[in-house]
Amino acid sequence: MAARILSPFATVSDLLDPTFFAVVSDRRFAVAAAIALVSGAARGFSGFGSAMIYIPLVAAVYEPRIAAATMVLIDLVCAFPLAVRAVPHCNPREVVPISIAAAAAVPIGTWVLLVADPVMLRWIIAGVVIVLLGVLASGWRYHGRPRLPATVGVGFLSGLGSGAVQIAGPPVILYWLGGAGKAAFVRANLMVYFTFIDVIGCIAYFREGLFTREVAVLSLLLALPFIIAMVAGVRWFGIASERSFRRVAYAIIAVSALISLPVFDRLLR
Repeated sequence: MAARILSPFATVSDLLDPTFFAVVSDRRFAVAAAIALVSGAARGFSGFGSAMIYIPLVAAVYEPRIAAATMVLIDLVCAFPLAVRAVPHCNPREVVPISIAAAAAVPIGTWVLLVADPVMLRWIIAGVVIVLLGVLASGWRYHGRPRLPATVGVGFLSGLGSGAVQIAGPPVILYWLGGAGKAAFVRANLMVYFTFIDVIGCIAYFREGLFTREVAVLSLLLALPFIIAMVAGVRWFGIASERSFRRVAYAIIAVSALISLPVFDRLLR
């Protein structure tokens, strides 16, 4: 894809130019749309796992920069309305310090995304996803008191992952879910935090020119199957046990990470 930078004043008609038809006619788009469906369903069903499915696979279909840039735009659109409603229910004393630490790390992660070799970064993404999946599946949680040094460390690690590969969730999820806070407050904290980190990521990516016209069009098109599947996933949540779903979700994430490895490029391109 050509690297034409998207103007902040671009209109919808600007996007629906030959770029639109170039994106849709590219045979990779159909594969990316299928990935968006699966990751959206995972997001709606469980509230997690979308980036761990989407990022490694779309990075394999296109490249890591396109995967990260489209993911942050799609996720921000989907999460913003929920985050606004969650603000009154979150705990600022927990959200603010971890958000500040993450915001400081996002530009560093973005720099890694820009300078790292795309193939090497894909190997790293797959490895990180598999390791984080193992920790999540094991049921381990951080049960220590949320002291400031630990909070800052978790926020920095999350922000680094967000800037580099748009995988910010696992460190914060593992940190907050193991605490003594009520589930409703933890959920609100996560919603507000993830939306904040998406905003910071958008600013960093825009400054570095990652939001090209092609990325904007691709994000718009992939957001449709993602949102449709997410809504369906929310409805499916009531007809399946949490244990069964988690097993399926973990299996999908593991397979996604393995298939995304460069050695299997012929399967996705």
